[in-house]
Amino acid sequence: MAKASAQNVKLTPMMRQYLDAKEGLTDDTILLFRLGDFYEIFFEDAERGSEIMGITLTRRNTIPMAGFPYHALDNYLPRILEHGLKVAIAEQMEDPATTKGIVKRAVTRVITAGTVTEDNVLRSSKANFLAAIHVGKKNTGLAFLDLSTGDFRIIEHNDPHSLEAELHRANPSELIVAEDLNIHDLPFALPDATSISPIASWQFDSDLAQQNLLKHFAVKTLEGFGCRNQTSSITAAGALLDYVLTNLKRSADHITSLSLIQNNDCMIIDRVSQRTLELVDPIFRDSKNSTLISVLDECSTPMGSRLLRDWLLRPLTNIEKISQRQDTISSFCSDQMLLEELRESFRTVRDIERILTRLNLGTANPRELQTITWALKAIPDIESIIAYVDSDLLTDIKSRLYSFPELTELLLNALSEELPATLKDGGIISDGYNEQLDHFRKGSREGKAWLARFEAQEKERTGIKKLKIGYNRVFGYFIELSKINSAQAPESYIRKQTLANAERYITPELKEIEDSVLGAEEKAKALEYELFQELRLMVTEKTKAIQITAKALAELDCLANLSYVALKHSYTRPALCTEKKIDISDGRHPVVEAAIDAGTFVPNDTQMDDHQASINLVTGPNMAGKSTYIRQVALLTIMAQMGSFIPCSQAEIGITDSIYTRIGAADDLSRGQSTFMVEMVETANILNNAGSRSLVILDEIGRGTSTYDGLSLAWAIAEHLHETGCLTLFATHYHELTKLGASLPKVKNWCVAVHENKGKIIFLHKIQAGAADRSYGIYVAKLAGIPKSVIKRADSILNDLEDLTGNTYIKNIKKSLKSNSNSLSDNSPDLFDWQSN
Repeated sequence: MAKASAQNVKLTPMMRQYLDAKEGLTDDTILLFRLGDFYEIFFEDAERGSEIMGITLTRRNTIPMAGFPYHALDNYLPRILEHGLKVAIAEQMEDPATTKGIVKRAVTRVITAGTVTEDNVLRSSKANFLAAIHVGKKNTGLAFLDLSTGDFRIIEHNDPHSLEAELHRANPSELIVAEDLNIHDLPFALPDATSISPIASWQFDSDLAQQNLLKHFAVKTLEGFGCRNQTSSITAAGALLDYVLTNLKRSADHITSLSLIQNNDCMIIDRVSQRTLELVDPIFRDSKNSTLISVLDECSTPMGSRLLRDWLLRPLTNIEKISQRQDTISSFCSDQMLLEELRESFRTVRDIERILTRLNLGTANPRELQTITWALKAIPDIESIIAYVDSDLLTDIKSRLYSFPELTELLLNALSEELPATLKDGGIISDGYNEQLDHFRKGSREGKAWLARFEAQEKERTGIKKLKIGYNRVFGYFIELSKINSAQAPESYIRKQTLANAERYITPELKEIEDSVLGAEEKAKALEYELFQELRLMVTEKTKAIQITAKALAELDCLANLSYVALKHSYTRPALCTEKKIDISDGRHPVVEAAIDAGTFVPNDTQMDDHQASINLVTGPNMAGKSTYIRQVALLTIMAQMGSFIPCSQAEIGITDSIYTRIGAADDLSRGQSTFMVEMVETANILNNAGSRSLVILDEIGRGTSTYDGLSLAWAIAEHLHETGCLTLFATHYHELTKLGASLPKVKNWCVAVHENKGKIIFLHKIQAGAADRSYGIYVAKLAGIPKSVIKRADSILNDLEDLTGNTYIKNIKKSLKSNSNSLSDNSPDLFDWQSN
């Protein structure tokens, strides 16, 4: 791309070097070219990049160019990636101070949305997955890698529904596909925010992909990772790994394992349900506190937050595993002092997973190494605290905690208490750790003390009180005199530089001490860098064990967090059973309750079972709480099966293997789908996939079409779900559906209580047995600010429609029009003209 713009331009050797670095990069890659203390971009990259990053576009010899200081990379990198572009970094491979001619440069890394590891670009509470997909002859394989932690997973299936659910759980930021794969032909939808990166189809060769994995893990077979007969997913994983290593341009030793995703022991929550229930992401971007994770996540560490998110999107179906989590939470809740002590001990445990990755990649700074040190130091205290709790799960967690006492002691002794943000500034290593370093530092300190004495001595000798000793990188140390005082300079002063308002001098004596001071400082910094690298390698040699420890800490953090949240919000431990039932007393919506004043949420009961009430029809007014109630049941079921306590007085919940929802709808014009089409597509997905152990949540099915079409569809859908046997909550304004209770044995009617008093409506938000006969839509319209004239007219029409019986329809409508003729203008259209014939 850049060469096309350079065809008619006379190029300097540096520009030719830039174009050579640009060779082989894809068109969606911006090349950051290091020139001294700046990253520069040229040609089309400059025109595109300056607009994205908000930096000044200039020209030199007709060549567009822009740039920013190299240390500001973390500020500009997110802006480029957010626009779906990649970033290639060309660094200086030689020291400009010691190089004759042009400095050698080379692309040292390509950063994409899925391979970024910079902390300020990533969300600490969310994994950043890079994914790959391979469509095999029998199955489709998926591979997921969070490069920032080394978490590497695979799954393959022939069921598009299961693959779609897995993709949306991971919600990868980038997806790698073979260039000959048409993603529109895939039988499932991809996450909207995922960027697609096509690569050469040959990279998905199954033998080549397997060899990539075998070589990386230094094994002869992948069966040790549980990957037997996983041909399609292994192919995806091998292509993904090659993509990562190509972009990193270095090894990725922190990727130490490959795990097989097991979906046979977790609840399926499809993509629509994940979105409409707002489990981890809000439907509206500005609704920060509308998600369930926003209420549940008060974890002490980013690792815990990421794992909690995974637990929430992957609720368990194994009662024994759920009970283990519940037992541990119960133990913590019964000993609040111990829980507080445990959470306090996590204060020095930060994101060691991601820091460990950056240490392996050589991009970590001294402060991050210190963070690892503090985390390792905290582990013995954490072990001693949980030793007091009788829990099988905690016993297992404790067996996966490694404390590394010798390494921890070494790091504590080696690192200074106050560390710089970068390696080049020195001050990383403590005094007393290395004898040679202490010697250099002593020389530097003594030299600087001599300089202070020399300055005082020269002031006294010359009588110039404003004489001062200065330093810069070009001239080293110098004596500076103002223009006025320069006439008094002794003959021994040798003029070195003339400024507008001052003269700078050196002396043989000053030059001699300069060599001593600067030599000691440079040697000290060089030695500190070497010592830091030695410490870094000592840590990375234990990468596997530290990763295991980090996962154990994350799990412990999750359990402590759920205990804390249970106590904070007065949650109760639900009983889990194998029966098909949901029996909740005084259930509360966790998100709504957290958003309103304490004690004001109206709790409700839920009784659903396979004998008398597999389908609960909920009728009632708009704004009365039907949608809140049915969502609440789904959220409490998910919370219970992830092991959390739930907001209620008591509950018994039968294991649910999947949750499906149809709540709200919007046009999907990009796919040519109207609101009603979206509604029907989502409903079709439920009817085709829901089984007898599913929980189905339906809100206003059939409202996007004519009344009789919609009612007929809603009726038939209810009958189908009754036959399927799944537990269903069905909120509707079609009051006719309440008659289903007379013909279907497992349909039970519920309604939202309403109190009417002198024309005013009070929504009680209480669910009670029975059916509602009114929707109070006109009253809600009045609350919304609809003009009074429209409300009055709507009331009149509604009264006539409610009087409608048999063949009196047209007569009543005409009567209504006549009685209201005085309030309408002569030019008002007849709302029911279509009936006149």
